[in-house]
Amino acid sequence: MLASDSLAGHPDPAGTLMFREQFASASTTSKLADCWMVPFEHAQSIRAPAAFKGQRNFAGLWWCTTNQRHVGFESWCERDHLMSLDFDPDVTGVSSQPFRIIWSAPLPQHSHVPDFFIRHADGSAVVIDVRPDARVRPADEEIFRATMRLCSTVGWGYQRLGALPAVYVGNLRWLSGYRHPRCFRQPAATQLIDVLALAGPKTIGNLAAIAGDPVVTLPTLFHLMWTHKIRTDLWCVPLGNETLLSLEEVP
Repeated sequence: MLASDSLAGHPDPAGTLMFREQFASASTTSKLADCWMVPFEHAQSIRAPAAFKGQRNFAGLWWCTTNQRHVGFESWCERDHLMSLDFDPDVTGVSSQPFRIIWSAPLPQHSHVPDFFIRHADGSAVVIDVRPDARVRPADEEIFRATMRLCSTVGWGYQRLGALPAVYVGNLRWLSGYRHPRCFRQPAATQLIDVLALAGPKTIGNLAAIAGDPVVTLPTLFHLMWTHKIRTDLWCVPLGNETLLSLEEVP
C-alpha cells in the first residue's frame, strides 16, 4: 500500500503507520498489527526537521555510538534524552521520528509523530515522546494516551519524558565529548583499570596522575566512563578532580 492511499481515505486506517525503512526511497503505510516486526530502530525519519528564521526550538544531529550513525533531534530537551539513550548500555538501537501514526478515531490531531523509537538488548521496544511537563496541554495528554494504547496492542512500551536533571545532563554532556572510539587507548585503559582493581576507588585526579600523564590518560578515562567500564554517580554532583571512581556499580 502507498502512503497516498491511506491519506486519500483508505478504509480503516486506525493504528496505521507511515514510515520509511532504512534503505527505502519512499514511505510505506501499514497497520501496526502487520508491521510491528519492522526494525524501526533503523528507520529513516519520516519528516525533516523544521528550520526557519526566528525558530524557537533547536534541531540538529547527534552522532550516536549505539547506532554508529547520526540521529536527529528537534529540541535541546530531545537532544538531552538522545544523549542519555546513547549512554544507556541496555539500548541497542534508536531512531528519531520513526513513523507517523494516522488516527481514525476523533482526536485533537489527525496524526502524530513520536520523537524516538528504541530497541533494548532483550528485543523489547519502546516508543518515546519528549515534552517538558510545563508544555503538556490536555490535548497533548490525549494524544499521548492514544499512542500508549496503540503501542500496547503489539507489546511495545511507551514513555512520555520531561526534562532531565541539570547535573546529570551536564555530566553526560562532558563524557559524551569522549564517546568516539578515537579517544580510547588500550595501554592507558589497561593501566587505569589495573589501578582501580588493585587499589580500589580513586578520584579522577589521583587516578589520572597514577596512570601516567593526565593529558594522555584523561581522554581514555572519560571514554571508559562513557562505556561503563569505570563508574561513578552522575546524578548528584558535577564531575571534577575529586569525583570518586570505581569498577563497581555506584549505589
